[in-house]
Amino acid sequence: MPSLDNGLPQGLLDADSLPLYSRIAGRLLDDISADGARPGDRLPSERSLAARYGVSRVTLRSALNELAERDVIESSPARGWFLADGYERAAPASRPSSTQGAGQSVQGFADYADQYGFKLRDEVLESTVRAATVRESEMLRVGPGAALFEMRRLRFLDDIVVVLEHNRLPLALCPRLAETDFTRNTLFATLRRADPPQLPKVADYSVEARHPAEDERRLLEITDATPVLVATQLAFNQNAQPLELTAAVYRGDRYHFRASITG
Repeated sequence: MPSLDNGLPQGLLDADSLPLYSRIAGRLLDDISADGARPGDRLPSERSLAARYGVSRVTLRSALNELAERDVIESSPARGWFLADGYERAAPASRPSSTQGAGQSVQGFADYADQYGFKLRDEVLESTVRAATVRESEMLRVGPGAALFEMRRLRFLDDIVVVLEHNRLPLALCPRLAETDFTRNTLFATLRRADPPQLPKVADYSVEARHPAEDERRLLEITDATPVLVATQLAFNQNAQPLELTAAVYRGDRYHFRASITG
């Protein structure tokens, strides 16, 4: 994988986003909200929805199933898909609304370090404000070219490098991001001090394993065949608005992914 002139790995700049079916689920809910739909309304047929979003019926069905698992839509045999009683237009893409609690639900890397008594150290490789790309504007739901805060950093626990992280956030949600020293402050703490506070409430999260790029080997101090785990996270705030898009490249021998799966 080629590296950039600034020495940062290309993989971080063009990190894979969330699965296609999850992005289609979000677009579908945005369109339903824009149309003023209400619980009980019937969705267009699967065939027409697949054509609208330019995806296969398999991908479209996965998107619908994801929304059904969140109790946003429900199917009726031989009749199609309908908006469930739990659907709320005020919560785009079926994200929790601010009435579901004011506390933070998404745990940051610094929160993990504090919880387990590790000494956290961050080395900022780049911090800048730039215009959002079309792809970023779609995922973060801002206008193309909107101001975006971007940061790349190495993160250490007890002076052992663990992760190479790439963060992107809409600057309008927290203008102080552009002037904060992130070697002395954490990202989530800065968001909590915003006016109004920005609380990461829920996140879509995907993980894949792969071989590290050459620059990732150097920055993460990998000298053998250790793989990396690439985690992509799209976090939403208490108002169901996309807040943070992060791609994190972890050393495979220093990161453990654990999740609870419920039916």
